[in-house]
Amino acid sequence: MLTMHPTLLVGPADWDPVRMPKEEFRARIDAMWRQDPAAGGAIVHGDSRDHADLAYLTNFTPKLAPALALIPRAGEPQLLVGGGANMVPAAKPLTWIDRLLPLRDAGNTVAAWARALPGGNRLLLIGGDGMRHAMHRDIIGALAPDVVLTPTDARLALQAPRMSAREIAAIRDSCATLDAATVALTEARRSGVGTTAALLAAEHAAWRAGAQDVRTLFSINGGGRLQPFALPVERTADPFQVYIAVRRLGYWAEGFVMLADRPHPPLECVRAVRRQALAGVGPGVSRGDLSDAVTKGVKPHKCHPVSAGMESAVHIGLSLDDAGRDGLLAPGDVLSLRVGVAGDEGAAIVSAMIAITDSGNEVLWS
Repeated sequence: MLTMHPTLLVGPADWDPVRMPKEEFRARIDAMWRQDPAAGGAIVHGDSRDHADLAYLTNFTPKLAPALALIPRAGEPQLLVGGGANMVPAAKPLTWIDRLLPLRDAGNTVAAWARALPGGNRLLLIGGDGMRHAMHRDIIGALAPDVVLTPTDARLALQAPRMSAREIAAIRDSCATLDAATVALTEARRSGVGTTAALLAAEHAAWRAGAQDVRTLFSINGGGRLQPFALPVERTADPFQVYIAVRRLGYWAEGFVMLADRPHPPLECVRAVRRQALAGVGPGVSRGDLSDAVTKGVKPHKCHPVSAGMESAVHIGLSLDDAGRDGLLAPGDVLSLRVGVAGDEGAAIVSAMIAITDSGNEVLWS
């Protein structure tokens, strides 16, 4: 889902060596080298908007300025932190990497690092799509002519190992925070407050529960169109459609919630289809199978745009639309299952967070 992005990330993002020990990240890096045995090192970029790959390998979440991780095949990685030398001490608690330096003159810094690498004429560029043009230009211009820079995606390249038990445990925490937010939303609406106040109650509950980031969207036209905050909305909506996403320990959980005071046929329809779809999700099922089940289940209604086609089953983890995996679902996959309709009778969207298990699925949130 596309949502409004905070100007400054303020939630807790410290590295927890008990929950995500260094070995977890080392294993991910080792798997990355197995995917490309010829690469001598990797340049990993992230900023406050797009940092899933950087967090996957380093746990680091840039709060404002961008960051680069320089990871050699042999030896210790280093992390270049934007924002000046005074940002380095603040960044140290956010990562397992010991060597942190200010991000200055990115092109020459990366080129000097690459020259010192055995096999430094072949490098991976991870997260490069989110890199500012000037930084990308400087790095390309400074690297030696014989260096081959291969753009890749760390998580997409590692399709075989699904989420580890530690990652799923982090998503469980996010789901618990999501649940606290939805409970607060429901209670606030029952108290008679307006749309903005109800949403703020949900967001505040998520922050109090330790959320690293919170995103919300809402609808004032019965669920047909979701929108972010722009101006305060004092009136209440019935039915009231809300989208809430929360992040804990770097991992996201999302939920679509509709609250209605009166019977609302579209809502009854999507709840029934969600139950049917959940009953059929398990290893060996494809995302296409899920999408077909949702599309057929909501007929004669039309699928809502947020759940149409492959949008009805979205991989979720370090980003709200995580690196998609082809093929059949397998244990360790985590999905957001969305069911929505929009038509003459109105609109409604509900969802569930599910983890694929050996024997079926576990509902993490619904």
